[in-house]
Amino acid sequence: MNRYPIWKYVIIAITFVVAVLYTLPNFFGEAPAVQVSAGKVTAKVDSGTLARVEEALKAVNLAPNQLALEGTSVLARFDTTDDQLKAKDAIEHAVNPDATDPAYVVALNLVSRSPAWLAAINAKPMYLGLDLRGGVHFMLQVDMRAAITKRLDTLSNDIRLALREKDVRHGGISREGNNIEIRARDAATLEAARRVVTDQVPDLQVEEVQGTEPKLVASFKPQALQKVQSDAVKQNITTLHNRVNELGVAEPVIQQQGADRVVVQLPGVQDTAKAKDILGRTATLEMRLVDESAEGRAAEMSNGTVPFGSEKFLLRDGQPVIVKRQVILTGESLTDAQPGFDSQTQQPKVDLTVNAQGGRIMRDVSRENLKKRMAIILFEKGKGEALTAPVIQAELGNRFQISGSMSVVEANDLALLLRAGSLAAPMEIIEERTIGPSLGAENITKGFHSVVGGFIVICLFMCVYYGLFGVFSSVALAFNLLLLVAILSMMQATLTLPGMAAMALAIGMAIDANVLINERVREELRAGASPQAAIHAGYDRAWATILDSNVTSLIVGIALLAFGSGPVRGFAVVHCLGLLTSMFSSVFFSRGLVNFWYGRKKKLKNLSVGTVWRPEEGYQRGGPADEAL
Repeated sequence: MNRYPIWKYVIIAITFVVAVLYTLPNFFGEAPAVQVSAGKVTAKVDSGTLARVEEALKAVNLAPNQLALEGTSVLARFDTTDDQLKAKDAIEHAVNPDATDPAYVVALNLVSRSPAWLAAINAKPMYLGLDLRGGVHFMLQVDMRAAITKRLDTLSNDIRLALREKDVRHGGISREGNNIEIRARDAATLEAARRVVTDQVPDLQVEEVQGTEPKLVASFKPQALQKVQSDAVKQNITTLHNRVNELGVAEPVIQQQGADRVVVQLPGVQDTAKAKDILGRTATLEMRLVDESAEGRAAEMSNGTVPFGSEKFLLRDGQPVIVKRQVILTGESLTDAQPGFDSQTQQPKVDLTVNAQGGRIMRDVSRENLKKRMAIILFEKGKGEALTAPVIQAELGNRFQISGSMSVVEANDLALLLRAGSLAAPMEIIEERTIGPSLGAENITKGFHSVVGGFIVICLFMCVYYGLFGVFSSVALAFNLLLLVAILSMMQATLTLPGMAAMALAIGMAIDANVLINERVREELRAGASPQAAIHAGYDRAWATILDSNVTSLIVGIALLAFGSGPVRGFAVVHCLGLLTSMFSSVFFSRGLVNFWYGRKKKLKNLSVGTVWRPEEGYQRGGPADEAL
């Protein structure tokens, strides 16, 4: 009756081993480290970078515990933060000789001390939130004026293209402040332009202004203006999410606050400069025609004066190229960017896909400028670099490619940067706060003490009140805590102070199930059932109550997870997982312990389940259905 089959014990044993293995990394702690990663798309992190870092550390007599090339970064681990800070300065000077134009990002970091055999099975510690691990907090304000200006510039180009398609010969289009002015030579042309703008650009309201030259003044409708501002914040948040995720910052918090502000929290980032680099690192692409005039060619060949209306950029081989200021297409038209290999040269490339409007622009421009060069310019951190300037050999469409002297890693990085998109408007950091690891360590200590303290008190109570069944309940509670931490570690969830509070609550919820079981066993003994029958009926009949109570609590947890944000979601995740693990440990695991201990006894006369109160006898201790405590 009370014997588990072997396969159930096998499940318990496997679950226990897995829980131990994936909980272990949380006990090894983190080591201070210096991380070197690429600060530009053109920068390479390879064995050469590793050698330069090693030489820089030897020059200042610093011996790292481990120095290795991990993924796309070089990581040097140290024992103390003093060595970490000294190493950062030495490495910074070695890899970035020009401080005004750094090619690499040298940042302070914290890495797990877990042994290699745990890393081999992908056993990693939980991420810790900003309140536990420390990190940086930023409040950024979006420049709404720049967002509106950028959108108006885009609409100006759209209007210019639409008028050309409708063969409306206007007298010029320009942006003046928050308005777009369209000049015309006569009233008929002005009316034709009005119809085109009204049909093609519904976000603008158009008014006619009389003067020496009649013109149309187009401005945003109130609802359209509000949408532009809202979209600017949303696009910036999406871009920041993409950028931070691509660069490997664990579990960032990026959310809107107010109409034009964004809060960014980066747990585990010790270096504010590193955080600022992450936030500001957005790559945008522009396509412009090369200046093929005599002045442009002369400036390109002899490094002479750049003609008016043109700009000078450098190709990757150091050769200058003179391009016109007029932008044909920007990264906003990109819908996808994927790395690949050229079928003819087998060189790395990036395949770009633009939207329908961008494809139409590329077809028109390429048709009108066959056998001329078009430059593809990448802007990163405000500096532009000409990736390539190929000759237009045929009419282009929605898909084309960037190729040239790129490595596979560079092609992958460029595709990631372009997919992440550009900021819709500049952002300014108006609040900056650093939470040190020492404060986080204090929070961890307090949270750990609260969880352990609650666990010990509950175990003492259970052992005193329920005897051996209380011991089984305490072991099941410990297993529940172990399993919960293991699952959070496997999910690479972020643990915060609210999460630790949910963990303490999970202990109380888990022991509540064992209390129900133990009391049910007592009731069966009071009713005169045999010990074996009392165990069987106690677990079976308590299961329905345990399931009902946990399901109702789980519904609340799911609601918090669905509608909450930030710390509330962190609490909800741990709360829901704690309910699931408690049902497994309190019922399945604890019954396995009881069955293992009592199930093999054929002539069981008493149970150590505390005092069994009998209404007709008051109470007795040590009777046939009870063992004195």
